[in-house]
Formats: sequence, C-alpha cells, structure tokens
Amino acid sequence: MARRRALSSREVDALREVGMHWISDNLYLQIRDQGTRSWLFRYWVDGKPKVIGLGATRDVTLAEARDRADRLRIEIRDGGDPAGQKKAAREERKAERVAAVATAVPTFEECAREYINSHEASWKNDKHRAQWRSTLKTYAYPFIGKKPVNEIGIDEVLKVLKPIWTEKPPTAGNLRGRIDKVLGWATAMGYRSGDNPASRDGPLMHLLPPLGKMKGQKKHHAAVPYREVPAVVAEIRKLDSTSASALLFTVLTAARTGETLGATWDEIDLDEKLWTIPAARMKAGAEHKVPLSDEVIRLLNTLPHTTDGNPHLFPGPRAKTLSNMAMLQCLRGIRDDGATVHGFRASFSTWAREQTDFSPEI
Repeated sequence: MARRRALSSREVDALREVGMHWISDNLYLQIRDQGTRSWLFRYWVDGKPKVIGLGATRDVTLAEARDRADRLRIEIRDGGDPAGQKKAAREERKAERVAAVATAVPTFEECAREYINSHEASWKNDKHRAQWRSTLKTYAYPFIGKKPVNEIGIDEVLKVLKPIWTEKPPTAGNLRGRIDKVLGWATAMGYRSGDNPASRDGPLMHLLPPLGKMKGQKKHHAAVPYREVPAVVAEIRKLDSTSASALLFTVLTAARTGETLGATWDEIDLDEKLWTIPAARMKAGAEHKVPLSDEVIRLLNTLPHTTDGNPHLFPGPRAKTLSNMAMLQCLRGIRDDGATVHGFRASFSTWAREQTDFSPEI
C-alpha cells in the first residue's frame, strides 16, 4: 500500500473546513468553529487513541510541528507514552499544590488560640478567659486540636460534643458556641469555606437532643418569693455588718452582685439620687443609671465615705471589696431554702409584672 503524501504548507493553509485534518504521520490540524487552528499529535496505546496538543498554528510553524511529531514518534517507538507522562506530571503538580495549601492551613487549636488572643481584651473577667481556654483544652483539642481547620465537619464536631452532651449540658452548650466562633473566625480568615458545622441552626441540632430538655441543664437562680422579701429585708436590717449593708443595697436597687461589689462613691450622686454604673462594669456593656429610693439614700448616709482611701461603697476586711460569697453567706444566715442574692432580681421583676402596670422593658 502506497504511503500517503504529507500535505504541503500551501495545502495546509488552504484548509478551511471545521474539524480534524490529517497533515502527515500522526500530525493533524484541528480547526474549530471560531476559526482557531492548532496542531495535534495522535497515536494509539493498547488500541486506544491518545492526543497531545502541539500548540496553535500562530505560535508553531508547520515545520516545527513536524519536527515535534518526529521526536514524539521516536519516544513512542522506545516504549514511551507522552500523553500518559503529561497527565502524570499534571497530577503530581496538583498534588503538590494541594499539599502546599494543606500545610498553609492552620489547625483548629492554632485558630482557637488566635481567636482568643484577638478577642479576650473585650471579655469582662479572667474567669471567662480561663473558661474559654480550659473547655477547649479539655474537650475539643484531644479530638480536633491537631486537625487542619478546613477539614472539620459535622462528624468531627459530634466526636467532641457527644461524650458530654447529656452528661454536662451547660458545658456542652458553651463548648459548642466556642467551636462555632472559632470556625466562624477561620472562615472569615479564608482558612475554610462552606457552612459552619457547629452552628446552632445547622444540622448539628438535628443530631443531638435539645439541651434545655435534659437533666443537668442550666437552672435559674433560686429567688425569694416577692411577698416574703419585706420579711427578709427586716432581718437584714437587724444585722450590723458591711455584707448586710451590701445585701440590703442589692435588694433595694435590684442590682447584680458584681455591680454592688464594684460600686464606688464617684458613681453615686446623692443630690440627684442616682447611681451611674459605667459601661465597663455592665454585663450588657452599656452605661446604666439606677434611680435611688429614699431608703437607699438613708442606707448610703450611714456608710463611711472613705476607708483608708478605698473608694468602694462596701470594702472588704482584707481587700478593696467584699468577696463574692459575703452577701450569700449573710442571706444563708437568714434563710436556708437555697435562695440566692441574684434571685432578688427575679423577685423584683415578678413583683413588677404582677403588681404594677409598667411594661417589662421599664
């Protein structure tokens, strides 16, 4: 059988029909709908056709294309597979890029530490900072601490939460929220994408029972029934101690324990009968003004305005302020039913709701 004659340069230039045209052994010209023209090298391995692109005709001349085809034929004759080798090299480069990205992505523990460092200045106390670190270290890091943050999904979050979800509901709830925030931070930093598997509103909540319906969920502070508060106040007045005065002040102002213990004389305006608590000491982070009743004013007038230069209303015997337990111990000396100091806020709000016409917001 006579060998086909390779097309000349003029014959190649004359080709206009869209499709693939034979030029010489293994060398083809591909013409696309848009008119683009490129060289292809076609060959067969184990009866299967393979194709290698040799470049566009505007960049590679016919002579150069034939030269490349000649070299590829020699390579194939010697057992090579140019297309397979090219694909293998492409896959290797892709694997290298993936490995480089994986190396650049921080672990969950690294992200958590960065999140804490970025946000702890806005947290109100050392206890909150310590709880953030301890819960993650105790419950999260053993499971996902060393895992790249972009590889953490619903299964990994479940491994962390399931062991304590029913045994320690309050801790589990706090832990979920902290993982949620760390993963959200990592997404914002570009380390991960997609939904947050620890989100309160995500699929996680369909895989775990509601925390509020399980034994061990967070309970409200026990409160003295508001009808019994006058009797408690009468008992407090019989006591002559700083803790009793602080407790009475707390009951009469419906303040939180920390707000009372941190109160200083420069926050009190006796003439205007007003206590202005700065934003830095408020749970909501906003300045709060508390009107002072005549009874509170009388109480304040019985207190020394300075104690060795201490500006606090209720100084402690060996510290600037009373301890967190001082008022509770005073209350326990009056009642043994588990009532808490914080519960007086609930006593007040219940009284206001049931006995007055003021709105709940007021």
